[in-house]
Amino acid sequence: MRKIPSTMATQHPDNAAAPFWDKDGNPFVSTERELIDCMSTYRQLDMIEYMWDWEGKYADASIVDKLYGESYDYFAEQPLGKDTFLTFRLPNIWEEKGYSLLQAMTVMLSAEDFAKDLGFKQRPLFEIILPMTTRADQLIQMHNLYSKLAQFKNDNFNTNNARNNEILEMIPLVEGVNSQMSIGLLLQEYIDSYKAQYKVAPSYMRPFIACSDPALSSGWLSARLANLDALSQIQQISDKTSIPMYPIIGVGGLPFRGGLTPNTAATFHERYPGVRTVTIQSSFRFDYPIQQVKRSIKLLEQTLPHSKTRVLDDDTTKTVQALAIAAEQRYQTTLQGIAGDLQRVFAAVPRRRERRLHIGLLAYGRSSGTVKIPRAITYTAGLYSIGAPPEFIGLGRSLKAMSASELELLRNLNPHINEEIETAGRYINIANIEKLAKRNKAWSSVLDDITYTQEILGIKLGPRTHAEKSHQNITSNVLLMKNNQKFLTRLIEETAILRKSLG
Repeated sequence: MRKIPSTMATQHPDNAAAPFWDKDGNPFVSTERELIDCMSTYRQLDMIEYMWDWEGKYADASIVDKLYGESYDYFAEQPLGKDTFLTFRLPNIWEEKGYSLLQAMTVMLSAEDFAKDLGFKQRPLFEIILPMTTRADQLIQMHNLYSKLAQFKNDNFNTNNARNNEILEMIPLVEGVNSQMSIGLLLQEYIDSYKAQYKVAPSYMRPFIACSDPALSSGWLSARLANLDALSQIQQISDKTSIPMYPIIGVGGLPFRGGLTPNTAATFHERYPGVRTVTIQSSFRFDYPIQQVKRSIKLLEQTLPHSKTRVLDDDTTKTVQALAIAAEQRYQTTLQGIAGDLQRVFAAVPRRRERRLHIGLLAYGRSSGTVKIPRAITYTAGLYSIGAPPEFIGLGRSLKAMSASELELLRNLNPHINEEIETAGRYINIANIEKLAKRNKAWSSVLDDITYTQEILGIKLGPRTHAEKSHQNITSNVLLMKNNQKFLTRLIEETAILRKSLG
């Protein structure tokens, strides 16, 4: 059985500060600098898996050649595909034009040839992540495309009798709330199709569930409930099929995007029981002292392999799904009313990585109900930067609508809910939200959410430390200066530094 890493570094651009490896204090990581980021993650953070992202962004197709060329001695000791892993996230051709897909698959095949020529026995790239997976046939189609390409290369371009492996390991990245709440059906259908095609079951699977995108489209509470339901279903499929499942979860630093930081690493296995691999995004790696980062990564590597899934019975599953759907409706209704007030703030959020613009031929976007919204990091950064953390949109009213038994269930499933919501609540600027509510009544619902959340959870929200009070002061200026984009970007960066995450 191959190694299953407990941590996977990703290129998610949520960092406020410059990378630890940058000497000039530049927080922007260009395509040319992503090789440095990858190699520094392996060497300096002692991580063994790095996600190389082809989805919606520019990706260096020569990545494997450069890794071997510049760090051959390192990989001679820790071979790619055996002791270290480079995992491609490929574009979803049902959502995005597939220009990068052929290139990425060709890189995988040529990397296999290059590794053989260098004397490596391991196939360096063998596993891919398919984002926005909603159906099992999408995974099978990716298998078929890769197999056909490998066969074509084997028949026409391989002259040394060394044939490329034609089989991939697929990681379905399931993002929407509804998709996560039916992940068991997706996995079962995929396993059945895989058996029909290959006459054998998959030896293992790494289902990947998102935190940010379901929160973006459906709200924090709905996403959290869907995440826990998905983990339960994944375990049930594993028990039913005897196929080992090693769930991955995509989490950022702020609670809205999963709440994984070096400060929360010790309890993360209690927040998402059963998760085997977590994403270590840019803010985790760059916005905290490197020694604390390394200790926290080591702690995750020690605790996650022993985390046990909480399997939900049928009645609990029905309750969780009903609560998630109700919370989603409140969130989406409110967001439709306030989204228009946020567009200039979203436009001023600084970039941290090179991405293709989501327009024209290369477009694929995000939405919540009928509202078009930016990607999760930009969205979260914008709301935090005006003192309105998105965790609270719809939350208080959803809590108020719950029965005593439903609230008890919520607390049992989320033992750190007070801590997480208090963390988000330290960045509230009530005065800003009250100003917005005077101009747009839709914001009054957010004020209600904050009031009900404090009452029902028994917590006090608002800034406490000097840094949090400074954050509040800057968010007041953000609201005042929202028509001056250049100055607004600078203020947003200042708030991000204080909360140790862009979004």
